[in-house]
Amino acid sequence: MVTVNVHEAKTNLSRLLAQVEAGEEIVIARNGTPVARLVRCKPRGKRQPGTLKGKITVPDSFFDPLPEEELIAWEGG
Repeated sequence: MVTVNVHEAKTNLSRLLAQVEAGEEIVIARNGTPVARLVRCKPRGKRQPGTLKGKITVPDSFFDPLPEEELIAWEGG
């Protein structure tokens, strides 16, 4: 794990990101105190339509008109 100060992080952000992409963990410190950690993001899996089919049900009442006071609240009244 590499620790850099804020100024160095701002100056060398592209280089630090390349290190993170290579698997390195970077800690950014202010006055020697760790403040943030740069780590590689996990890639998201491809979305699969229909994955929740049969697992979620929407009751018919979901489509009922909202009461007047709730409509007013939604409209910022």
